[in-house]
Amino acid sequence: MTTQSNKMDISNIKYFKYEKFNIGDLTILPFSIPHDASNPSGFNIYHNDKKISIATDIGHMTTEIVNNLYNSSFILLEANYDPNILKCSSYPYVLKQRICGPNGHLSNDEAGKTISNLVKHGLNTVMLGHLSKENNFPELAYKTVVEQLIENNVNENLFHLSVANRYTVSPIIDVI
Repeated sequence: MTTQSNKMDISNIKYFKYEKFNIGDLTILPFSIPHDASNPSGFNIYHNDKKISIATDIGHMTTEIVNNLYNSSFILLEANYDPNILKCSSYPYVLKQRICGPNGHLSNDEAGKTISNLVKHGLNTVMLGHLSKENNFPELAYKTVVEQLIENNVNENLFHLSVANRYTVSPIIDVI
């Protein structure tokens, strides 16, 4: 049986710890996230006094994750599923429980609540990502997040919200 790692050139495999490291002029700070994988990580990337963050495959939002995302100018944040669509999907019950469980994925609602909190701490650009093909769609993820922003008294016009393209490269985003 062939594993995915057997398909990679060994020179392309890099190991890191949960401490800062550099790639060129970028400083990378990985942080732990709850997901049913081996040592899953989110990333803060620093360059020229700017911070961007990537956080996907999140089973649930923790204080540690939120603290790592504070003061980011841009975040690629998971909005994987809509709970109502997941309930009605053709997925087996055990997979549905895994997805919405504490080590599964982040729902649209939870992404919206998280963004509502982070906007108050310098966040000005968000791209929703890692949307399920079966249990979500871009318009619903966007709408759900905007509804959460409004519910939390955040003016959604004060920052830029978009959804990552599933099959093509997303537009370039300027980090202000």
